[in-house]
Amino acid sequence: MASGAPVLPRRDPIERVPILVLFPHERCNCRCLMCDIWKATGRSQLSPEEIRSWSAEWRRLGTRRVVLSGGEPLMHPRFAALSEALREAGIEITLLSTGLLLAPRAADVAGLVHDVIVSLDGPRDVHDAIRRVPRAFDRLAEGVRALKTAAPSLPVSARSTVQRENARHLRATVAAAREIGLDGISFLAADVAPGAFGRDASWPEGEGESVAVGPEDLPLLAAELDALERDCAAELASGFIAESIERLRARILGHFAAHAGQGDFVPLTCNAPWVSAVIEADGTVRPCFFHPPFGNVRTEGSLGAILNSPAALSFRASLDVATNPVCRRCVCNLNLREGDLDAPPARRSRTDAAADTAAGEPGKDAPRAR
Repeated sequence: MASGAPVLPRRDPIERVPILVLFPHERCNCRCLMCDIWKATGRSQLSPEEIRSWSAEWRRLGTRRVVLSGGEPLMHPRFAALSEALREAGIEITLLSTGLLLAPRAADVAGLVHDVIVSLDGPRDVHDAIRRVPRAFDRLAEGVRALKTAAPSLPVSARSTVQRENARHLRATVAAAREIGLDGISFLAADVAPGAFGRDASWPEGEGESVAVGPEDLPLLAAELDALERDCAAELASGFIAESIERLRARILGHFAAHAGQGDFVPLTCNAPWVSAVIEADGTVRPCFFHPPFGNVRTEGSLGAILNSPAALSFRASLDVATNPVCRRCVCNLNLREGDLDAPPARRSRTDAAADTAAGEPGKDAPRAR
C-alpha cells in the first residue's frame, strides 16, 4: 500500500471508481464447508461483448483494476476472451481462484492477468477436507508450479479463510504456502453471517456455528497466533504474511470472540462504496459484497448512473461504517489510498480480500477469495 498517502475521499456524486469486482458467472468447482456458492444452479454469465460495451465508461470512471471473483472465474467458457476485452481497455486484472484449473489454463492466465490470489485452507489434509474435492491441494500446487513456469514474475499469493477446521493450523498453512511456491499469504476470518457466500438468508440452524471458531476453541486460536508470532517471525517481518500479528489478533481472534459474545466487533474504516463496485453475473450492481444492490447494468446501461442514482446517493449519505450492523460484522474492508494501484502487483500490499475487496485494508490488502 502507498504508505502515508491520503485515503481516497468519500465523495458524492461518484466520479471515480478505481476498482471493480466482477463475477463472470455463478458456478464453482469446490464444495467448501463455509460457502454455498457451489450449490448455485443459475447459468448467468458476463460476456466479452458486454465487457467491451461497458469498458469505455469504466475507463472514464477511472477504473484501473478489475478483480475476477466468483465462484471460479476459470470455469467461464470464454475466460480468455473476457480477459482480453479488459486488457484492450487498459484495465489490470486480478484473478481470484480455487486453483483447481490453474494447471490446464496456465498459458491463458500467465498471458492475461496481472496477479493471482488462490484459496489455501491449510496443509494438504486440512485443505482437502475443507474444500471437499479430491486432490484439491495437489491440484493447487500443480497449478502454481505451472504458472510459475509459464510466467516466473507473475505474483501468485494465497488467501486463507480461518474457521474452526483450520484455526489450529495457521503455521502449517504458512509452511504449505512456502512449499508450493507462493509469494505470500493473507488470513481472513470466515464470514458466518446468513446470506454471505451464496447462503440463503436463513442458513440452517447451527450450520454457522459449525464453521465459526467457538468459545471453547478461542484459547486454541489465541495459542496458535502466539506460536505464529514466535515461529513465523521472519514471514511476518518480510511481509510474506500480509497482516501484522496485531491485526491478526484483532481481525480474526477478536472477530470470533465478538461473534461468541465475548466483546465488541473491531471498528472498521472502509471506503469501498465510494471507490469500488461489484457487478454480478446477471448484471446486478452492489456497493460491495455485502450490502443490497442499487440496480442492474444490463437493464440500466450505465454504471455511473446506477452508482449516482437517488437510491445509491441516499445509501452512502446515511452509511456510518462504524455503526452500520452489516459493516460492524464485516470480515473485510477496503481503505484505498492514493497510489495503491500504481505500484507493480508484486509490491502491492495484500489482503481483504478485499482492502480486501480488492486492494484495501484487512492486513496489508488484497481482494477477496470467495
